[in-house]
Amino acid sequence: MKDCYSVTQYSVQHILKLITSGDIAIPEIQRPFVWDSTKVRDLVDSLYHGFPTGYLITWKNPDVKLKDGGTAEGKTVLIDGQQRVTAIQAALAGLMVLNDDYEQKRIKIAFNPFYEGEDTPFAVYNPAIAKDSRWVPDISVFFSDDFSTFRFISEYCRANPECDPDALDAKLTDIRSIGTRQLGVIVVNADCTVDEVTNIFIRINSKGVVLSQADFAMSKIAADEAHGGNMLRKAIDYFCHLAVKPEFWSTVSTADPDWMATEYAARSAWLTDDKDDIYDPDYNDVLRVAFMYRFSRGKLADLVSLLSGRDFETRDFKGEIADESFDKLKDGVLKFMQRDNFQDFTLALRSAGFVSPSMIYSKGAVNFAYNLYLRLREDKSVASTDVKRYVQRWYVMSVLTGRYSGSSESVMDRDIRLISERGFLAFYGEVVRAQLSDTFWEVQLPQNLVTTSTRTGAWLVFRASQVRAADNTLFSNSYKVSDVVTVTGDIHHIFPRKYLQMELNAPQRLYSQVANYAFLERKINIAIGARRPGDYFTTALHCCREGGSYFGDISDEKALMANLEQNCVPTDVFDMGAEDYDRFLEERRQMMARKMKKYFQTL
Repeated sequence: MKDCYSVTQYSVQHILKLITSGDIAIPEIQRPFVWDSTKVRDLVDSLYHGFPTGYLITWKNPDVKLKDGGTAEGKTVLIDGQQRVTAIQAALAGLMVLNDDYEQKRIKIAFNPFYEGEDTPFAVYNPAIAKDSRWVPDISVFFSDDFSTFRFISEYCRANPECDPDALDAKLTDIRSIGTRQLGVIVVNADCTVDEVTNIFIRINSKGVVLSQADFAMSKIAADEAHGGNMLRKAIDYFCHLAVKPEFWSTVSTADPDWMATEYAARSAWLTDDKDDIYDPDYNDVLRVAFMYRFSRGKLADLVSLLSGRDFETRDFKGEIADESFDKLKDGVLKFMQRDNFQDFTLALRSAGFVSPSMIYSKGAVNFAYNLYLRLREDKSVASTDVKRYVQRWYVMSVLTGRYSGSSESVMDRDIRLISERGFLAFYGEVVRAQLSDTFWEVQLPQNLVTTSTRTGAWLVFRASQVRAADNTLFSNSYKVSDVVTVTGDIHHIFPRKYLQMELNAPQRLYSQVANYAFLERKINIAIGARRPGDYFTTALHCCREGGSYFGDISDEKALMANLEQNCVPTDVFDMGAEDYDRFLEERRQMMARKMKKYFQTL
């Protein structure tokens, strides 16, 4: 590891010159500048007083062999410290930065040479400062090429007659010395692996944001102008922003005419009318899907190596591999963005019953499913009419089993490789037989429902099964479960929470079991209150048999029993009290599991 990097010191001015000259490439920031103005002020103050400001990390891209026998020298890329460097450029050089809405703005840091407070002589520029002659509104004037100390002192003393010119001259020396402050720079060698660089990053920035493999890939893409990486990076970033904020189109169409002229813009334009929020991808999602789909690999570290031109067999770097890799990634990103693909895939999720963002908890499962959709569209062994069905089944299986939860890269990598080697249909059959056996449905799945978490895969799939079946909520003949999960409604404790607390002194881990949950209208939930289940279910049954009003709107006994079946409520609930709670939970878990099995088989 010691041979993997070196540590050196550069002055602030030298770092800015290296960036200006292109010796160090700063990829256009993957995300907008996220520091607020106060944080920029604090950084300037730290530099002014000579306090440490952390390390910058640069990574030299490897030299690449060209077809003609020549060599293309790899650029040195700043992979950590973009926010700090951008803050320095904004404050000292007057650089415009992008805010959260990708709008250009200036951050002005003011300076009072004779500030007498206990905190800092710097402040974020505001109208009050503009009216106070003691404050210099923008410290970038001190670092401009045409700055004149004599002229500044003359003008400042004229506005502030009480000022001592010699004392002011000393203050100017102090603030201009910011440019000579030393910053630590960790220079990572070109032959370091992504894992080694990540380890260095974690050790140096243990309290900061974890640098992901997607961050490495985005830096690599953005810094490679020879392959159009700067526009590709923008395409990914803009698409993700538009998916959340369609109104951003008016900003980018005005602010970035070069990007608007690309095919990426044409592929993204449909998002201006997009209102679906089931799958709002971030740059990590776009990269993963495009990479799995076009490269048949699942580990993003491999993408970074391939974009660098790495030959995994000879262990050197070749220009033709980098060329091919950028072409494949670009194609994958464009297919990801294509309106028909994206909307058809999200429609597949919706038609499977996943109609609300609250029902999507595993981005890994969604990403793999979208990759699978794109692959199967081109797989001649799979009928086009069956693509959605297989995607839905694979997604549901993934959610039920937690296949892509946690650290899932290795599982994705294995799955995508085996699909490529064996063919999808054969591999699908193997996985379903192994993962969704009779033992799974009858034993493991009911056990998975022994939880209070409403983010568990089993509970989310149960909700989806009710949505797909167009089930009514409990005690209702018109209010759908889909109405509750997308708009409003209550999750009802079938054995009311207060009832269990009174009768059993039950803790939350007992009364909030998901097998005790059912959806219903709020007014019905309020009317039931803390009543014994056997009592209020019997009231409903009596009113359906004999007539009369009660808290629900089902007036027929047959319809009531069908409603109980839809909501997996055991028919002996009419006799149940607190002493039956454990038996109720066990019976209902079995019913929920059977409903999910039937749901899966009908997809």
